[in-house]
Amino acid sequence: MTYTYDPTPERGGKLAMAHAMGMEWLGAAEARGLFRAGASELQLSRELQALGREMFGPFKHWHKRIVRAGPNTLSTYGDDPPDLRVGEDDILFVDLGPVFDNWEADIGRTYVIGADPHKARMREAVEQAWQDGRDYYRANRGTVTAADMYELAVEAARAQGYEYVNWHAGHLIGNFPHEYVQGESEANYLHPANRGRLADPDARGRGRSWIYEIHFIDRERGFGGFFEQWLELD
Repeated sequence: MTYTYDPTPERGGKLAMAHAMGMEWLGAAEARGLFRAGASELQLSRELQALGREMFGPFKHWHKRIVRAGPNTLSTYGDDPPDLRVGEDDILFVDLGPVFDNWEADIGRTYVIGADPHKARMREAVEQAWQDGRDYYRANRGTVTAADMYELAVEAARAQGYEYVNWHAGHLIGNFPHEYVQGESEANYLHPANRGRLADPDARGRGRSWIYEIHFIDRERGFGGFFEQWLELD
């Protein structure tokens, strides 16, 4: 993980710390082989939480833990699909929102179980789309809008023959609880109707930080892929 930009020194440093811890947690889960065939989504979610507490002690989450496999990877955040068991040659994704020292992280990754080339292509496509969006944001930091980032995600999905399934492509991140302070306004999301610049400060003149979120689906084959993290990370 590399931290590259600091809207305000304290805010940037705290967010970098929270995301570093979140990435360490996810890396430990990968190293232990948690993401495997035969486990249920609920089982994996509980194992992730137990591992996080083992590593960091008690901590909270600013959004629900999400582990989705197979056809459930077609579902977006607000859905509540039934618990599935990870199959052989399957695909799954996780979406984690831990809070460390009252600063939020938000990290999503896709994992392929087995050797299905279509699922491997999906995993690579969502990660590449995120990286391309991050690069575009950095090259146009002073002018890029929330709608620009959403449209970029949609076009990236279309170029790969997928659908972009979510109503937004990311959101604000910050000092917990940002969702209580900011609410559900489109102005707080990378939404097609939000023409505000990402570099603009909030109403109190403070810098803002953004999560970029990619969720593609292959409707014909019945699965999707997901990747998200803070735009200031490599």
